[in-house]
Amino acid sequence: MTELSPLSAVLLLLWGTIVALDLVSVPQAMLSRPLVAGTVAGWLAGDMEAGLRVGVLLELFALDVLPIGAVRYPDYGPATVAAAALAAGAPWEFGLGLSAALALVLSVIGGWSLQVVRRFNARAIQHRAAALAAGETAAIRRLQYGGLLRDAARGVALTAIGLALAWLLANHLRLDRPTAVGLTLVTVGSGLAAGMSGAVRSAGRGARLRWLAVGVATGILLAVLR
Repeated sequence: MTELSPLSAVLLLLWGTIVALDLVSVPQAMLSRPLVAGTVAGWLAGDMEAGLRVGVLLELFALDVLPIGAVRYPDYGPATVAAAALAAGAPWEFGLGLSAALALVLSVIGGWSLQVVRRFNARAIQHRAAALAAGETAAIRRLQYGGLLRDAARGVALTAIGLALAWLLANHLRLDRPTAVGLTLVTVGSGLAAGMSGAVRSAGRGARLRWLAVGVATGILLAVLR
């Protein structure tokens, strides 16, 4: 992990908040996808390539996540920001596995935090039930702004916790080379398995599955020829 300046830390905290809001609140512009969140976070941390690697790996885990309704799912946005900060400046074969492991743990915590925010939002709606039934627009606005503020606070807390854990791991955890490389191999293999599983489930049967097979074969062929 590279030494972060105060400005970089603040910008990472702000970016983590934005991607947390993007997941379900606003603007839902795919900023919370690990590929986007990680690349930008890596750039802010001074190592865009590390952020891109982390983003690609975590994108494989996130392929099967569909954030709709009250379904429980991990929140990979702030987790990816923290992971990219941890991976910045480190050789990828050493830092990628540890960064991905940190992100997977944080993403589960992020999913739990979504449930907490939903419960607070539900209580706020119940508290203003009479005003809503009367059609008071001010009550609707207060509920909307309150929900956004709660989700933003969730994003700030998740990103701050993630960056703090990244700093602790970078400064106090010393993995030997075989362990670090082994952890990277495990996370990469797990990511490939999760991505393939999600892709097959999403493709279903018929033409989409056949096109998926063609795409996989083409990718393997291009990788071998390169």
